[in-house]
Amino acid sequence: MHPGFLSSNTTSRVMGAIFTRDMQECYCKWQRSRQGRAVEAALERLIVSLMDLQPGLRVLDIGCGSGNHLLLLNRLGLDVSGVDASPYMIQEARERLGHRCDLRTCNAEDLPFDDNEFDMVFMINTLEFVKDPLQVLREAGRVASRQVFIGAFNSLSWTNITNRIQGLLGNPMFRNMQSFTLWDLKALVKRAFGEVPVSWQCVCLYPQLLDKAGVVSQAWWKGQMLPFGNFLALRATMFYTVRAHTIPLKVKMEDASQPLLRHG
Repeated sequence: MHPGFLSSNTTSRVMGAIFTRDMQECYCKWQRSRQGRAVEAALERLIVSLMDLQPGLRVLDIGCGSGNHLLLLNRLGLDVSGVDASPYMIQEARERLGHRCDLRTCNAEDLPFDDNEFDMVFMINTLEFVKDPLQVLREAGRVASRQVFIGAFNSLSWTNITNRIQGLLGNPMFRNMQSFTLWDLKALVKRAFGEVPVSWQCVCLYPQLLDKAGVVSQAWWKGQMLPFGNFLALRATMFYTVRAHTIPLKVKMEDASQPLLRHG
């Protein structure tokens, strides 16, 4: 648990958007889109590249939905648990994962776990749908002893414009979604965890016309360090510091009834 969490507001908050069947159908439709397929295909590479994975590590997926990313993490040899605010989504995940995963319905802003209970915490397309992203990050850091992984839509990408338009036209997923820049995420991480090491990569999906015309190279397509990519992946490493404080003596040396310094 990072020292900064001790001063956080521990009042339980309500999730900003709880996925319903309609929102889940919209999310599945997005996953089948060109943008969704690119992000989902790149996720394993991003996770393996950014996170210090070891078989058997305990990990928590906050906002696990129907379990897509839990299946990915389980395939990587990790001991997985998942939480979601939607009972419908947890039931969907339970049907897919069975007894391979500990699943709970709860708010991301108030997790029912002990400090440092997990080695790593994952949040993939989670911060976009919560009421208080900072509190969610603080809770993630409280229960993570090693690293926190954040995956989020980039508000500076060209696809964010199309997502916003879909929201205005009534798409329930994008209507309830917020998005972040790389600098937004870094600022939130700093407020939640303090000065911790941060690494990031992205998925960069160019307009289909440019791709077919061969205007962009494969290296740029990967977009590993392009802050305008469609999807941002960021790792925060929990880094603990110890500060020494000088405590003044309340008793003069000559007035002390017992020796203050003992030998042997």
